[in-house]
Amino acid sequence: MTTSEPNIDSHNVADLHAMLATADVHPLLCAAAHLTGDFTLLRSDLAPDQEQMLVPGRGLGPEQEAEARELAADALTRHATSGRPPHELSADEMSQIFDFLVGPSSTKEWNDFLIEELALEGSDPRAPSWHFGQLAHGAAADPQPTFSCAVIGAGVSGLAAAYRLRQAGLRVTIFEKNDDVGGTWLENVYPGCRVDVPNQLYSFSFKQSDAWVGRFSAQPDILAYLEKATDELNLRKLIQFATEVTEARFDDETQRWMVEVRDAEGTLTTATFDAVISAVGQLNRPSFPDIPGRDTFKGPSFHSAQWDATANLAGKRVAVIGTGASAAQFVPHVADEAAHLDLYQRTPPWMAPTENYRDPFPPEYHDLLKLLPTFGRWDRLWQFWIMHEALLPGAKVDPTWPDQRHSVSALNDFMREMLAEMLRAQVPDEALFNKMLPKFPPFAKRALRDDGIWAKTVQRDHVDLITEPIAEITKKGIRTTDGRDRPADVVIYGTGFTASQFLTPMRLFGQGGVELNEQWDGDARAYLGVTVPRFPNLFLLYGPNTNLVINGSIIVMVECQVRYIVEALGEMLRRGQRTMTCRPEVHDAFNEEIDAGNRQMAWGVTDVPSWYRNQHGRIAQNWPFSLLDYWERTRQPDLADYELA
Repeated sequence: MTTSEPNIDSHNVADLHAMLATADVHPLLCAAAHLTGDFTLLRSDLAPDQEQMLVPGRGLGPEQEAEARELAADALTRHATSGRPPHELSADEMSQIFDFLVGPSSTKEWNDFLIEELALEGSDPRAPSWHFGQLAHGAAADPQPTFSCAVIGAGVSGLAAAYRLRQAGLRVTIFEKNDDVGGTWLENVYPGCRVDVPNQLYSFSFKQSDAWVGRFSAQPDILAYLEKATDELNLRKLIQFATEVTEARFDDETQRWMVEVRDAEGTLTTATFDAVISAVGQLNRPSFPDIPGRDTFKGPSFHSAQWDATANLAGKRVAVIGTGASAAQFVPHVADEAAHLDLYQRTPPWMAPTENYRDPFPPEYHDLLKLLPTFGRWDRLWQFWIMHEALLPGAKVDPTWPDQRHSVSALNDFMREMLAEMLRAQVPDEALFNKMLPKFPPFAKRALRDDGIWAKTVQRDHVDLITEPIAEITKKGIRTTDGRDRPADVVIYGTGFTASQFLTPMRLFGQGGVELNEQWDGDARAYLGVTVPRFPNLFLLYGPNTNLVINGSIIVMVECQVRYIVEALGEMLRRGQRTMTCRPEVHDAFNEEIDAGNRQMAWGVTDVPSWYRNQHGRIAQNWPFSLLDYWERTRQPDLADYELA
């Protein structure tokens, strides 16, 4: 793989060192070895300690990090002055770099996945292996002249699906209820909204970017990325905006889907498709708490996902209900405006210290990306490895652990003590500290990234953290169960989404007229989170039990699901078949395995309230195994799992 030549000669030594100082040394050494072919840079004493992936430096001290940067600078300078072209990286050399980055014991298992996720410039390892126009050659029977797919939603999942389906030569129509692309990143515009995974991971492997403002991008930057990707991938022409799918019915006679949509004027029309891909996700419908009197409040009230930018908070008494992921981001901004802020907390969150959470990259970082083009790819892979390998073991339950109310293993308990001490250092007041300290194990709910602003906000003089349960909402404020009335001018709900109510308010009718949500009865399940018995050619993205808690980016999961769908359709069409329907026994066995796996994770053994559990108490959202496990299961579809017709 070749890349453009960096121009080190145009930078003096001080500039070069300033650029290298912005980089984590481990992906830096990988990128330098890749460009120069100097694999002596990958010294074993400079390799990351896989047991210390949560510790800054990953086992290296400041002197070792400085030495690593000096080695990289020397190698890059020598290569630039030698006049040699960028090094052509062989498969064995790539594995050698992986050995350094993830450890030799992991490379053998992860090698193929890492190659895909690295997705070096010019490569597209997850592209479809087939094209519709070529299927007639060697197929058991000629495929039908066309094959059309309806994609519901133009957010991250919908865009990924449409791109891959079109690559395979299928006809694609995207129905989007909003006026533009972006999904949740278009709708959630509350102040402070941003990703909580490194944005390099929150991007498509087939459309990477070096233009990120910081490590954790704010909502406008994520939306801009999705808009640009839509245009550059030429997907916008496939989208019918301001068009909401109301229902879809599978016709047993024609073996096709009839999709009913409502446009901006309220007009209903129906179109017919061979397959339907739902890309509405899990977090798309705001959830309001069931509190008596909620509709009686006379002042402005709104959900964070439906932020009212016209509401004047300056000089007002504001009540915020909820202290979850969204609230942790917008509450500091509300506190800056409000005269008084009452913060109503049901369950305190664990806060994962992230000093650079809101910081932009320094200019030298972007200079480095230009100087060393492969660094962005290696840095992206490095961020994935840190997130996946470092945290997942800490969520696994040790069945011999004596008290699983507060921690679930020795490693989980260590993390609890570490996070608790960090919180104590920020909150010296004992009473407030006890209010803010979670009573449940780390990772039983999603930990929130924080650069210290949360504790500072809660300790401000005009902010009250209230832990008494809410009894009712009155015309003028909120009454708690201790009988106290607290006045409010504005009420803001940071209470999350109706995650367990998959696909609502759409109605999907499968074989024999069965309706999907009636079949689920509040307990959504799907094989691999993607397919459901009795619903031929219906595919779900970010479906039941495909949410990642701590081990990576959901976009990786979505790309795995999209590949599975596209490859399964290709094999089905090669066989001259028109529909595929998940076998009930395959679906049921998979879900038994999922339930057993979730019972072995922190979120599955505690009773802390979270959006992970549905109304039946089952963990309906989370994937309990490794990301590699899901990748392997979805890499090559086995059509023996399906009834073909």
